[in-house]
Amino acid sequence: MSPTVLKSPTEIEIMDQANRIIRTILRDLGAIVRPGVTTLEMDRFAEDRIREGGGVPAFKGYPHRNDGRDFPGTICSSVNSEVVHGVPSDNVRLDEGDIVSVDLGVRYKGYFGDSAETFAVGTVSEEAARLLQVTREALSRGVAQVRPDGRVSDIGHAVQSYVEGNGFSVVREFVGHGIGSELHEEPQVPNFGKPGRGTRLAPGMVLAIEPMVNAGGPEVMISADDGWTARTRDGSLSAHYEVSVAVTETGYRVLGDPAPGKE
Repeated sequence: MSPTVLKSPTEIEIMDQANRIIRTILRDLGAIVRPGVTTLEMDRFAEDRIREGGGVPAFKGYPHRNDGRDFPGTICSSVNSEVVHGVPSDNVRLDEGDIVSVDLGVRYKGYFGDSAETFAVGTVSEEAARLLQVTREALSRGVAQVRPDGRVSDIGHAVQSYVEGNGFSVVREFVGHGIGSELHEEPQVPNFGKPGRGTRLAPGMVLAIEPMVNAGGPEVMISADDGWTARTRDGSLSAHYEVSVAVTETGYRVLGDPAPGKE
């Protein structure tokens, strides 16, 4: 990851625009998620909309950290027990009762936006519905810890406490991150840990906060088929939500959100 960089108000406004593109696309993807739709169809929809909005897909062509293979999709589409980095495919067709996590990144005027949401496909199980609710709330509780002079670990502690208090687990192999003129910058933002530790937050920092929550244990494994897709080791369901958040002088601002946050 590149070093932590404080962003100017102008840079944050550009990043807000990038995230507005993402939030609009995620909203519209939610409207087309239904039984019978393939994840490749969702991917093509997202890429078309990004380019119409003047952006460029951030994930497409992103190099694998181990072997240099480029990620082939615009979205990461992770179904049921897939945690993150699911590869869109014409062979993956959504079924009634599935959940599908969509992670979407955009580069816009030289800056990045990054956000994710998990969608229910038709009517889902009680466990799946509760997993989505808990993960959404965990994200909100993590974001609420963002403030000047706070610590990165305050975010992860809030996420972990809420998730585990509801009987679920947080993934440890993948974490949130700083974001700006590069997709992944410092600091790393784990979804676990003790409070009061790690990087001190300062106005101008922008963080991609992204709880990944499993219905079973926290362990994951990487697909041998594509080298990208991370799945729960025990086969349990997983959900993923993410927003990009700027640290302000008095609190935080959720970028791309019409209700920008605590400022």
